[in-house]
Amino acid sequence: MAGIEDIERTRDIGIMAHIDAGKTTTTERILFYTGITHRIGEVHDGAAVMDYMVDEQERGITITAAATTCEWGDYRINIIDTPGHVDFTVEVERSLRVLDGAVAVFDAVSGVEPQSETVWRQADRYGVPRLAFVNKLDRVGATLELTVDMLRDRLGAHPLVAQIPIGLEGEFEGVIDLLTLEAIRFTGEHGEKVERSSDLGDLADDAATARNALIEALAEVDEEIEEAFLADEGGALSIDVLKAAMRRATIGNKAVVVLCGSALKNKGVQPLLDAVIDFLPSPRDLPPVEAHEVDDESKTVQRRPIHGDPLLALAFKVLFDPHRGPLVFFRVYSGRLKLKEALFNVNKGKKERVNRLLQIHANKTTEVDEVAVGDIAAAVGLKFTSTGDTLIKGDDKEKIMLGGMKIPDPVIFRAIEARNAADQSALDEALSRFTREDPSFAVRSDAESGQTLVCGQGELHLEVIISRLLREYRLEPHVGKPQVAYRETIGKGVTEDLEYDRDAGGKRQYARVKLQIEHRGQGNDNLVELELPKNPDGSDVLPKHYIAAIREGIEDGFTRGPMLGYPLLDVGVRVVDVTMSDTDSSESAFRAAAAMAFMQATEKAAPKLLEPTMTVEVVVPEDFTGAVHSDLNTRRGRVTGLGPAPGQSESKGSGAQLVSAEVPLAEMVGYATSLRSATQGRAVYTMRFSHYAEVPADVKEEIVKRIRGY
Repeated sequence: MAGIEDIERTRDIGIMAHIDAGKTTTTERILFYTGITHRIGEVHDGAAVMDYMVDEQERGITITAAATTCEWGDYRINIIDTPGHVDFTVEVERSLRVLDGAVAVFDAVSGVEPQSETVWRQADRYGVPRLAFVNKLDRVGATLELTVDMLRDRLGAHPLVAQIPIGLEGEFEGVIDLLTLEAIRFTGEHGEKVERSSDLGDLADDAATARNALIEALAEVDEEIEEAFLADEGGALSIDVLKAAMRRATIGNKAVVVLCGSALKNKGVQPLLDAVIDFLPSPRDLPPVEAHEVDDESKTVQRRPIHGDPLLALAFKVLFDPHRGPLVFFRVYSGRLKLKEALFNVNKGKKERVNRLLQIHANKTTEVDEVAVGDIAAAVGLKFTSTGDTLIKGDDKEKIMLGGMKIPDPVIFRAIEARNAADQSALDEALSRFTREDPSFAVRSDAESGQTLVCGQGELHLEVIISRLLREYRLEPHVGKPQVAYRETIGKGVTEDLEYDRDAGGKRQYARVKLQIEHRGQGNDNLVELELPKNPDGSDVLPKHYIAAIREGIEDGFTRGPMLGYPLLDVGVRVVDVTMSDTDSSESAFRAAAAMAFMQATEKAAPKLLEPTMTVEVVVPEDFTGAVHSDLNTRRGRVTGLGPAPGQSESKGSGAQLVSAEVPLAEMVGYATSLRSATQGRAVYTMRFSHYAEVPADVKEEIVKRIRGY
């Protein structure tokens, strides 16, 4: 049994994939085979242990990332089962931020699907080593080759195929381990008995060819294997040497080991667990974590994954428990934390105290006295901590902060109001809790209408929020129709020179700010640069707190565009000159001068309205392709691709087709119902945010009139 000192025997992994690829089903088998559960919970029965929310059970999808801990042999595995639906991408984002490895699950019929690609890119961003598990080989049309080819072509991965299936579709009965050249079959009521045999029957030649291909692929990314391969010693390489090379390639993110099976049919999960141990890293295998000093972001500090270094932890999730209050999930990167010890939240600058430490198993918990390097746990009693906050010991003199996460901006919103005055405070409290739990969900007030708006990643995201208000708080608020969260930008560069000279409470307030704004190009973040003149000795002409005030004024201006008050995108600001008074200048004067100069500049800069544009992929029977294509065109969509769906070949005349398009989100509201009607319920679609695009002039005029209430 792995203990708190056995860092090398710890694996922190996530299960990630497109919706319906089988993540939760795979996780349920892992829990069963590792002895955590004594029966297998099925997603389609609403009985999956990891899908414990009522909405998850009713909808048959994962909404919130669920954590658990299990043991496989002498190893401890901390697992997070993540959602596959695009509306809950932030759950994947914050999970990958704290994980050391991941298992990407793919449907053997569909291969790499849109959300598979999204979560893969997220893992790329955080450098997370991965295994690929090609699931559902028992389905009609299943092949291993399809997914392997798509891994290479669509994801740019370097696959190391370590298993091939024994039979396919209804005849799928097990896998061949290409390292040991053994046939693995799974017997018993739930596939709990793993039987290995060296008798490969008719597949012996195929297995030998596939093993050579594995060694050749490995030689492309590992020098030791390359030397042996070039010396024609590939066949003589031992299993241990190959495993070690595959582990190096995986941890170095040079390759991805590919395994296969059918979780629903209880085939292939135990070898997947073996692969997690063999190929994915322990916390000790990774380089020291880098943090930066709070007072100087250019200075970095390293923390090693050992108990002796000071405590460094990252909070990645907050969940409200009706009895214990907020549970803060965190990952320990160095050091150890004992119960009742004082903590310091670096981001908030607040002291915190842990009242209870919990090991999490879905919605069940076990109390522990201590957590250490590599542990994923939850704390009770933290009042201020939210997603992305860095935690250190309360007496640690060195204040350092870990890098945060990329939280997507909301793209859709709905007006909401309490049914009566008595419900208002309860509604405010519930929404406040939801925003702390979910950083991709926001609540804001519309300045013109005074309405409260709930903002999220999609229709389903907001539907779940509204459903939770009823289930958890017995609230039934009035909710408006979904509305699109537009953005604004500028069309040309402008220079603005503003002198702020006001009398406030009998005291003069003076500041002058000259700035230039320009469009930075689509997809670039807003940027503030200060190119201020220097004193003869090289020092800044303005004190640091005045410079900070100018930056604050401009950054506040980014939140409200000149047309309709939507946030601004892709705008660069360069402050080129300032004037101050030794007696009459202040932080508030420079903040106001900067904000006013920026606002006046954007009004003159040919402002443009932007709308969120989605990548839409529809899998539809060929007979209905024309109807889908035509409908997308009427929605201002631009069809970007049309061809056989994954798992179909060009020769299958009546096969399913994949229609790819870019469509404004405003035109996709209610699309699910329309698609069902147009295709007799035989088509499915996926949608994910792509980019913000300029709204056409005729459409913009209608939007402006509607929003301004003309």
